[in-house]
Amino acid sequence: MPQDRQRSTRGIKATVKAPLIFSAVLAAVTFVVVLFAASGGTANQMRFDTASVAAAIAFIVSLVVAAMLMMIEKPNADHLGKGSGINRVSSRIPGGAAKAPTDPHHVEDPEYGQRHAADDD
Repeated sequence: MPQDRQRSTRGIKATVKAPLIFSAVLAAVTFVVVLFAASGGTANQMRFDTASVAAAIAFIVSLVVAAMLMMIEKPNADHLGKGSGINRVSSRIPGGAAKAPTDPHHVEDPEYGQRHAADDD
Protein backbone atom coordinates (compact mmCIF):
# COMPACT_ATOMS: atom_id res chain seq x y z
CA MET A 1 0.00 0.00 0.00
CA PRO A 2 2.74 2.57 0.75
CA GLN A 3 4.27 1.88 -2.67
CA ASP A 4 0.99 2.70 -4.40
CA ARG A 5 0.75 5.93 -2.46
CA GLN A 6 4.36 6.79 -3.32
CA ARG A 7 3.74 6.10 -7.02
CA SER A 8 0.69 8.39 -7.12
CA THR A 9 2.66 11.16 -5.38
CA ARG A 10 5.45 10.85 -7.92
CA GLY A 11 2.86 11.04 -10.68
CA ILE A 12 1.44 14.26 -9.26
CA LYS A 13 4.90 15.78 -8.84
CA ALA A 14 5.83 14.79 -12.38
CA THR A 15 2.70 16.35 -13.85
CA VAL A 16 2.99 19.56 -11.83
CA LYS A 17 6.74 20.06 -12.14
CA ALA A 18 6.90 20.78 -15.88
CA PRO A 19 4.20 23.51 -15.95
CA LEU A 20 5.73 25.18 -12.87
CA ILE A 21 9.19 25.26 -14.45
CA PHE A 22 7.76 26.54 -17.74
CA SER A 23 5.83 29.28 -15.94
CA ALA A 24 8.83 30.28 -13.83
CA VAL A 25 11.11 30.55 -16.88
CA LEU A 26 8.50 32.58 -18.75
CA ALA A 27 8.09 34.87 -15.73
CA ALA A 28 11.86 35.38 -15.47
CA VAL A 29 12.14 36.27 -19.17
CA THR A 30 9.18 38.64 -18.84
CA PHE A 31 10.80 40.25 -15.79
CA VAL A 32 14.06 40.95 -17.64
CA VAL A 33 12.38 42.23 -20.80
CA VAL A 34 9.98 44.53 -18.93
CA LEU A 35 12.76 45.71 -16.60
CA PHE A 36 14.64 47.23 -19.53
CA ALA A 37 11.69 48.09 -21.77
CA ALA A 38 9.75 49.98 -19.10
CA SER A 39 12.74 52.12 -18.14
CA GLY A 40 13.44 53.16 -21.72
CA GLY A 41 16.93 51.68 -21.88
CA THR A 42 19.90 51.25 -19.56
CA ALA A 43 20.53 55.00 -19.10
CA ASN A 44 17.37 55.49 -17.01
CA GLN A 45 16.37 54.10 -13.61
CA MET A 46 15.19 50.48 -13.63
CA ARG A 47 11.44 49.87 -13.08
CA PHE A 48 11.43 46.89 -10.72
CA ASP A 49 7.81 47.46 -9.72
CA THR A 50 6.50 47.21 -13.27
CA ALA A 51 8.76 44.25 -14.04
CA SER A 52 7.58 42.39 -10.91
CA VAL A 53 3.92 42.92 -11.77
CA ALA A 54 4.48 41.78 -15.36
CA ALA A 55 6.39 38.70 -14.20
CA ALA A 56 3.63 37.78 -11.74
CA ILE A 57 0.98 38.15 -14.43
CA ALA A 58 3.02 36.06 -16.89
CA PHE A 59 3.53 33.36 -14.25
CA ILE A 60 -0.15 33.13 -13.31
CA VAL A 61 -1.48 33.26 -16.87
CA SER A 62 0.95 30.65 -18.17
CA LEU A 63 0.21 28.38 -15.22
CA VAL A 64 -3.55 28.64 -15.80
CA VAL A 65 -3.14 27.96 -19.53
CA ALA A 66 -0.95 24.92 -18.80
CA ALA A 67 -3.51 23.60 -16.30
CA MET A 68 -6.34 24.06 -18.80
CA LEU A 69 -4.37 22.22 -21.48
CA MET A 70 -3.67 19.39 -19.03
CA MET A 71 -7.38 19.11 -18.20
CA ILE A 72 -8.32 19.02 -21.88
CA GLU A 73 -5.82 16.24 -22.54
CA LYS A 74 -7.03 14.03 -19.67
CA PRO A 75 -9.68 11.56 -20.91
CA ASN A 76 -12.86 10.86 -18.94
CA ALA A 77 -13.40 7.55 -17.20
CA ASP A 78 -15.14 4.87 -19.27
CA HIS A 79 -18.14 4.57 -16.95
CA LEU A 80 -19.07 8.24 -17.54
CA GLY A 81 -20.09 7.61 -21.14
CA LYS A 82 -22.44 4.75 -20.31
CA GLY A 83 -26.18 5.11 -19.67
CA SER A 84 -25.80 5.68 -15.93
CA GLY A 85 -27.30 9.19 -15.92
CA ILE A 86 -30.71 10.24 -14.68
CA ASN A 87 -33.45 10.79 -17.28
CA ARG A 88 -31.27 9.74 -20.19
CA VAL A 89 -34.40 8.67 -22.09
CA SER A 90 -36.62 11.63 -22.89
CA SER A 91 -39.79 9.54 -22.84
CA ARG A 92 -39.32 8.98 -19.09
CA ILE A 93 -39.11 12.69 -18.29
CA PRO A 94 -42.40 14.03 -16.88
CA GLY A 95 -43.94 16.04 -19.69
CA GLY A 96 -41.23 14.84 -22.07
CA ALA A 97 -41.39 13.06 -25.42
CA ALA A 98 -43.91 10.46 -24.22
CA LYS A 99 -46.55 13.19 -23.91
CA ALA A 100 -45.81 14.68 -27.34
CA PRO A 101 -48.48 14.10 -29.98
CA THR A 102 -47.56 11.80 -32.84
CA ASP A 103 -49.84 13.59 -35.32
CA PRO A 104 -48.05 16.62 -36.84
CA HIS A 105 -51.41 18.34 -37.48
CA HIS A 106 -52.57 17.95 -33.88
CA VAL A 107 -53.74 21.18 -32.25
CA GLU A 108 -54.09 21.37 -28.45
CA ASP A 109 -56.47 24.31 -28.22
CA PRO A 110 -57.95 25.03 -31.63
CA GLU A 111 -58.55 28.62 -32.60
CA TYR A 112 -61.59 29.80 -34.48
CA GLY A 113 -61.91 27.82 -37.70
CA GLN A 114 -59.57 24.98 -36.71
CA ARG A 115 -60.71 21.43 -35.99
CA HIS A 116 -59.76 18.95 -33.30
CA ALA A 117 -57.98 15.78 -34.39
CA ALA A 118 -61.06 13.83 -33.16
CA ASP A 119 -63.30 15.81 -35.54
CA ASP A 120 -61.50 14.34 -38.57
CA ASP A 121 -62.90 10.82 -37.93
